[in-house]
Amino acid sequence: MHFPISRRAFAAGAALLPLANSQLFAGASRPVAAPANPLVRQRADAQVFRHDDGYYYLTGSVPEYDRLVLRRSRTLAGLATAPEAVLWRHQASGPMSGFLWAPELHLIDGRWIMYFAAGPSGGGEDVFRIRTYAIVCDGPDPMKGKWSVLGEFKAPWDSFNLDSTVFTHRGQRYFAWAQREPGIETNSNLYIAPLATPLTLAAQATRLTIPTLDWEIRGFKVAEAPAVIERNGRLFMTYSASATDARYCLGLLTIDADADLMDARAWTKSEQPVFVTCRETSVFGPGHNSFTVDERGRDVLVYHGRDYEAITGDPLFDPNRHTRMQRLYYKPDGSPDFGVPVGNGALPERFSSARLPGLHLAHQGARAFVGDAALPATQFRATAADAGSVRLSPILLPDHALAVTSDGSVSLARAGAGGFANGADQFRRVPGAARGTVQFESRLQPGKALSSAAGGLHLAPRTDPATLWKAD
Repeated sequence: MHFPISRRAFAAGAALLPLANSQLFAGASRPVAAPANPLVRQRADAQVFRHDDGYYYLTGSVPEYDRLVLRRSRTLAGLATAPEAVLWRHQASGPMSGFLWAPELHLIDGRWIMYFAAGPSGGGEDVFRIRTYAIVCDGPDPMKGKWSVLGEFKAPWDSFNLDSTVFTHRGQRYFAWAQREPGIETNSNLYIAPLATPLTLAAQATRLTIPTLDWEIRGFKVAEAPAVIERNGRLFMTYSASATDARYCLGLLTIDADADLMDARAWTKSEQPVFVTCRETSVFGPGHNSFTVDERGRDVLVYHGRDYEAITGDPLFDPNRHTRMQRLYYKPDGSPDFGVPVGNGALPERFSSARLPGLHLAHQGARAFVGDAALPATQFRATAADAGSVRLSPILLPDHALAVTSDGSVSLARAGAGGFANGADQFRRVPGAARGTVQFESRLQPGKALSSAAGGLHLAPRTDPATLWKAD
């Protein structure tokens, strides 16, 4: 199906290669392959979570918007090739016969329930009469059970609504979603309420935010796709804003974990978006995220984004919103540091000096150093080179890599610029002498490795403690 009007227009009118060496995760008996971006192609609005059965589950919108799908794997990387089950297809007629959007899977009171947004088929504006529905599984295995329609979410108004999520805080289950509220001239706002049953609210809904800031109203006035993570004494709710092209981005709402979640005044909205298009890494329109953890229990941001900016026609019918992921870091004040979309290829890492805690391998433009820098300037991607070695490239300068110069110092050099001769840009990653550390031994000068001494970056004998790094 293809229609010239988008869901936004309707609402407005109504108003590289994986890392060469696998990572051995704590508690694992064998190496676990590192995931790479994009994790799954042509899966937008992605939800990834790790269930207590030990599996990672992934669902998302398919480009045809005609079915609800699910895959699972014991590892994050395995989701890329895991078999995908079709749980349910849109109906032949009626309110769920058209587009299916943004599924989310939740285990509620022992039953697997998948929420999704749907509209009727038939053409014209009516196909964007989007409402939230749910299907339910008849057994404990969501991949093998039989799924049937549970019903429609009883929203406060009979109006455009979508992108629901469920989370539990202090023993109370909450429902958060996006909806167009009559009398407010926006495409969608964010709402929250305690949940009584999977389809009904236990109290009057609270409106959390209305899109009013310039980055929330580019193309369309949108606040949608809430996702919640609780860390460091606060709850953080991300949401997506603006049109679904390169302008799509993430905003953030924050509340103290002890506050009343139903008090809109207790939530603080970020004045600036926290995650936006990055041309240096070639990821455009990052948004509709979820949160999970990696095999070591570290927080991971899941989102979708395109590899290119130019789109012909309605962005919703461009199929190439791919599922992506990256590590989620935190600022000194405990709030999330989203950085930038890290781009295609192996997930980057940060390398801090074991000798100088808190100081990272970083760069400013083409200058490499060890010190303080913004998160994106400290993220380096290790890609396979010759003879089991790797190249270390900053995500913001993917065509550069660390290379040894004639005087033994190390700097960033562009491919083909003369700095890569004779393996000068290649390093062998080996475990360091101290537990939890690594070294990068020069292929050009065996026995010498990257050193952080004096805040510079050069080679030193591997026996030097300054050649030890902690990878994160």
